[in-house]
Amino acid sequence: MPKSTIDELKVLVNTKLQSSRAQAEFGVVASYIPELAKAPQNALGVHIIDGKGSSAVAGDCGMSFTLQSISKVFTLILALMDKGETEVFSKVGMEPTGDNFNSMLKLELVRPGIPFNPLINAGAIAISSIISGATPEARNNRILQFFRKLAFNDRIDYDLSVYKSESETANLNRSIGYFLKDNGVLDGDVEEVLDVYFHHCSIQVTCADVARMALVLAYDGIDPITGAKLIPRRYVQIAKTFMVTCGMYNASGEFAIQVGLPAKSGVSGGILTMVPGQYGIGVFGPALNDKGNSIAGVNLLESISKEQDWSLF
Repeated sequence: MPKSTIDELKVLVNTKLQSSRAQAEFGVVASYIPELAKAPQNALGVHIIDGKGSSAVAGDCGMSFTLQSISKVFTLILALMDKGETEVFSKVGMEPTGDNFNSMLKLELVRPGIPFNPLINAGAIAISSIISGATPEARNNRILQFFRKLAFNDRIDYDLSVYKSESETANLNRSIGYFLKDNGVLDGDVEEVLDVYFHHCSIQVTCADVARMALVLAYDGIDPITGAKLIPRRYVQIAKTFMVTCGMYNASGEFAIQVGLPAKSGVSGGILTMVPGQYGIGVFGPALNDKGNSIAGVNLLESISKEQDWSLF
């Protein structure tokens, strides 16, 4: 794949962003978490960072948003670092579901009744139950500190308005939690586990934070700017594989074909992706398509990836 300079990418992303922004009118901002509905529909931003710390940015990349399901990639990694593969994969499977991200369907229909993978809601709730910490507050703090470390930003914090909004409207996630408890998947108190889950989904970031976290994954767990070894390579491999197969909800296969990069989206409109060994990328565009992914963000990534021949496949 060709390797453009950052200066060349700066020109490219600004050009592509303007045409992709027009796609936002065909999407809908998430409203099932009421606080998310406040985001401006036509917002679109992108931040690309290379291994030397140089960046190409465009659009509304300075706007803040919550990680939502993007956080699931890193709670999976933290759980693997805490407990190892055997325990983690006794709680969640390794396969795509073919169902919506918040579906309970296969929990009852398919034995042994564990979530199919850690990037759907049921899987992330199960993962939240095994992260080390004596109390929900301790687990929340460990998760926040881990995210701050990967983003190299000690100012990252929870958006408590989104956390409250998410917690107060989470009837389906509560149903999933109690079903998992009844199936023997969840350890501990369901409400305490859900508190951890709601908190990590509500971590507030910008495209720059997402890109910096993605850069660590792009370099297999080593931050190329500082040389710090932050994540075991094996766990990054696991996370990136899930991102390819499950990271873009029911459009993961389409994204793999059209963009060809590991990625994880969130219903706030964020997308984390990377070009392995080259770039970490953070995108924000709150208008979603019918699969729950940023409609303008996906269009932008597809356009840039094809221009740069970034696809891994």
